[in-house]
Amino acid sequence: MKYSEIAHSSHPQHKLRFECSESPFKCDGCKEVGIGSRYKCTACDFDLHMQCAIPSPAISHSFYTKCSFQFFSRPPGDKPRICDACEREVTGFLYHCKDCGFDLHPCCAKLPMVLDDGESKLYLYRKVSASCQKCGRKGRSWSYRSSCKKYNLHVACVKDMLVENWQGYLGEKSVRKFDTRIPSLKNTLPTQNKSKSKTKKGLQMAGLALQFVISAVLGDPTTLIAGVIGTMISRA
Repeated sequence: MKYSEIAHSSHPQHKLRFECSESPFKCDGCKEVGIGSRYKCTACDFDLHMQCAIPSPAISHSFYTKCSFQFFSRPPGDKPRICDACEREVTGFLYHCKDCGFDLHPCCAKLPMVLDDGESKLYLYRKVSASCQKCGRKGRSWSYRSSCKKYNLHVACVKDMLVENWQGYLGEKSVRKFDTRIPSLKNTLPTQNKSKSKTKKGLQMAGLALQFVISAVLGDPTTLIAGVIGTMISRA
C-alpha cells in the first residue's frame, strides 16, 4: 500500500513524503542502492525504499519453505551477516529467520519471481546450473534466467555493477557528483564464431535482461523505471 506521507520510527524528526525520482539514492534503512519510488525527507536528505518504509512484520519465501522471516531494523547478534539472495553484507534493515539463520535485504526478499514486459520473461531461481552472463560463474547468489534459458544474471553481479558505477555517491550521502549511467553488458558476451548480426541481437537481449533485473534489484520493478533504466543503458 502506498501513502503520500508517512511517519517512520527511523526518522522521527520529520515525516517522509512519497516521490519517484530518476536519480539513484542510498536507502538509509537497508543501506543499499535504490532508484524510483521512495519515501524521502528533503530537509535531512533521508531516503527509504518503499519496502523499507512500509515493511511486513513477518514474511515467508518460496525458496525457504521451512523459514519464517521477521523484520529487524538492525542485524541481530554481533557477527557480520550476509544476505542469502545477493551475498552482500547486511548492515541495516533486514528480514531474518531465527531458526535457520537466513538473512534477506528487504528489496531482495521482495524480488518478483517473474519479470514480464509482455514480450520477454525472466524467472528468479535460487540456483542455476548455467553461467552468469556477467561473471561467467555458476552458483553464487540468486539468479534471473530468461525463458529461453540463454541469459542468466546473478542478483549479486547486478548489485556489484551498480555499486561500482555509483561508488562515489554510495560512499557518502553528501557527495552529489556521481555517475548515473547503468553499466551495460557490452563486454560480457562471448563473440567468437558468431556473426555480427547474432552478436548484436545477443547484446540487445542481454541488455534487456539487465534492464529488468536492475529494475527489480533497485526495489522498483515498474514499467516506468524500466524505461528510465533502458535510457541509461543506451547512453552507457
